[in-house]
Amino acid sequence: MVGLDWMVVGAYFALVFGVAFWSGYREQAQENTEAFFLAGKNVGWFIIGASLFASNIGSEHLVGLAGAGAAGGVAVAQFEILAGLILLLLGWVFVPFYLKSGVFTMPEFLERRYSSGPRLYLAIISIVGYVLTKISVTIAAGGIVFETLMGIDFWTGALIVVVATGIYTVWGGLRAVLYTDTVQMFVLIGGAIAVTVIGLQEVGGWRELQVQAGDDYFDLWKPLSDPEFPWTGILFGAPILGVWYWCTDQFIVQRVLSARDEDNARRGTVFAAFLKQLPLFIFVVPGIIAYVLSKSGQLQMEQADQALPALIGALLPDGLRGLVVAGLLAALMSSLSSVFNSCSTLITFDLYKRLRPQVGERHLVVVGQISTLLLVGCGLLWIPFMELISGRLFTYLQSVQAYISPPIAAVFLIGIMWRGANARGAIAALAVGFVLGIGRLVLEMNKASLDGVWLMLASINFLHFAIIIFIASVIALVAASLTAAAPSAEQLQNLTFSAVPQRLTGTELDGVWRKRDKLLSIALLVLIAWLWWYFSY
Repeated sequence: MVGLDWMVVGAYFALVFGVAFWSGYREQAQENTEAFFLAGKNVGWFIIGASLFASNIGSEHLVGLAGAGAAGGVAVAQFEILAGLILLLLGWVFVPFYLKSGVFTMPEFLERRYSSGPRLYLAIISIVGYVLTKISVTIAAGGIVFETLMGIDFWTGALIVVVATGIYTVWGGLRAVLYTDTVQMFVLIGGAIAVTVIGLQEVGGWRELQVQAGDDYFDLWKPLSDPEFPWTGILFGAPILGVWYWCTDQFIVQRVLSARDEDNARRGTVFAAFLKQLPLFIFVVPGIIAYVLSKSGQLQMEQADQALPALIGALLPDGLRGLVVAGLLAALMSSLSSVFNSCSTLITFDLYKRLRPQVGERHLVVVGQISTLLLVGCGLLWIPFMELISGRLFTYLQSVQAYISPPIAAVFLIGIMWRGANARGAIAALAVGFVLGIGRLVLEMNKASLDGVWLMLASINFLHFAIIIFIASVIALVAASLTAAAPSAEQLQNLTFSAVPQRLTGTELDGVWRKRDKLLSIALLVLIAWLWWYFSY
């Protein structure tokens, strides 16, 4: 990087800090819990949609998408395309329940619907998962960006990222996170578009890229025998993981909880659903470009995950390289700040407040700030252990969440659809799903020494296995619920379809904007159908 690149990166940091401190000071975010953890419940749709997109895209996400594109083509983009459908589900189905219940966290919603047991389970699983995977991986990715693209020592880079992100998260709470996410969305998309456009020019355009890469690289639908993305797994397994991530994970849902009303929350999810159609073109396609250029000897990369860094280093001019590096930093900082804020919210409300229910608002805000600082420290302390354990073991650590998510999706979905679901059923579903998920994880880790039926179970595609866990969890939930009394009508108020006030299900909200939301949602469905058709070879 040259002086101009450093100026661009410096300007990015100055802009992010300026926006963060302005938003935190302007809204006096440290005064009460609603302001600090939910941005005063007064956020508009554009900010919500931008934050949903930016917080979802981390640096490791960018590198992984480009790497998967280089290794196998556009099939990995199915998860991004499907996210659009799941976001519509969040906005049109889940949002009314979440906002009417007035909860701060997703575990709190489970307690309202079932009992304290499911709440404690989800809170602990989420916090441990955030610390062991999301926080540490994102911090490590920041160190790698600084080391490989900016020539700064790994640990120095990791410290810069975590300290910078921690400072504005502690200061401004969720509002600072939301506003900086919006800035980072523009930087992220701008940098990615720059890489894509210059890369396409280098290979001779879109049609030439298709010819050089081959039809298989532009096929979203892989056969049943595909080891990674079989079409059955994409259609039936991926949506299960998507419901857990987009509709029940605190990391994501906290953004819609901050909306000023149901319309803005829903509109934000529709906006984010459109944004999620971009990664196919601006993150995956650059990976395919890198693959084509490496085949012709114009680009050097030893492995697929080097596709994006290799493109940045080889093709981008001075200044523009700094913009793309700023985009990478924007991706990881937006994800990291979101995890810090969401995890501190879980610690504050689902653990601390349960132990000390009488404490005041300001006290809880301080607990949230201290929790964020502790998370910063835990993330840094965990990185050396990541370097000590094998890459294979760490991959399994990350996949834990994929295997425990189906039962969580089941208790949320069945909980709002069927009024007969009760605490006994929820606990049974979570227990069965957890045992199956951890069992699969153990089998995977010992796959080399297995044979017979155990080897078969360990070899089932992870998306197919997610379907098995989900079905088993639903069966357990229904069966166990039938052995106990159904919840009372008072307990179910605003928590199931049959107990939602007419105001939310009738026609009173069918104003101009709601009609526009419906039309935009239909337009998105048409766009997704077109993408599925166009990328079918």
